[in-house]
Amino acid sequence: MHKVVEEARDATLYVVATPIGNLRDISLRALDILSSADIVVAEDTRVCARLLGQLGIKARVIASHEHNERQSAAGIVKLLAAGNSVALTTDAGTPAISDPGSEAVARAREQGFAVVPVPGASALTAALSVSGRRCPRVLFCGFLPARSSERRKSIEQLANVAATLVFYEAPHRIIETVDDLAQILGCDRHIVLCRELTKLYEEVHACAMGEARAWLEGSPERVRGEFVLVVDPAQPSDNNEEAMEGERVLALLVPELPLKKAVALTVEITGGRKNALYRRALQLAEERGTNAGE
Repeated sequence: MHKVVEEARDATLYVVATPIGNLRDISLRALDILSSADIVVAEDTRVCARLLGQLGIKARVIASHEHNERQSAAGIVKLLAAGNSVALTTDAGTPAISDPGSEAVARAREQGFAVVPVPGASALTAALSVSGRRCPRVLFCGFLPARSSERRKSIEQLANVAATLVFYEAPHRIIETVDDLAQILGCDRHIVLCRELTKLYEEVHACAMGEARAWLEGSPERVRGEFVLVVDPAQPSDNNEEAMEGERVLALLVPELPLKKAVALTVEITGGRKNALYRRALQLAEERGTNAGE
């Protein structure tokens, strides 16, 4: 049995990171707080109870998930006001990082209660650490929208960002997502696919974006489990003169020709990058009301 070293303080909200897969990634400090807190708040009480049972911890557990987050945040504030120590957890990883928790943290702070982080395992940092990419700037994008049109729009907004992009993705959408990333960001851009991090069947695969679908389809197991995607930054754009020339030629051709033909001719004339020109052509077509599918 774990011996408590740090006792949870009264009227304090602890934001406690739990393992993302491997139970032994639980921190000693997390064990202290989970063991001594008056109440543990869980995203799913069944998952939390199983975790606490494996750790040999008995605790009072209440639920706070995305569907009752506002209501439960008010309840957590009442518990703090009564002098209780509260440990906020999620099913895996850190609360409020693509998981419920931010509402409770904000409300607790507004009411003047102490909010204390208890850091631990993170899929974001785990993926970056094994990506082999230099990441001086990182943009954490979380989960992309589930609907295709909204997902593609979100990716288009990130196309020229000069930072490593990190996404979370569910197994049932991973193929669609890598296809959209390849089409919009370019097949040559580098991606690292991290699957089931810290778990028994963990896999990390680096490839060009255009090769991602083939790797995923190489085994039925590869489209199972949770994913973290690490995508290389956009390369510096061509010089202004070349970009302006591409804009000028597209503006002339898009109203007169089918979109693909207009882009192909612009690439041939200016030597510009096809993917960037195609994205701009889509924008011009939309602005002019042109049928982009022609």
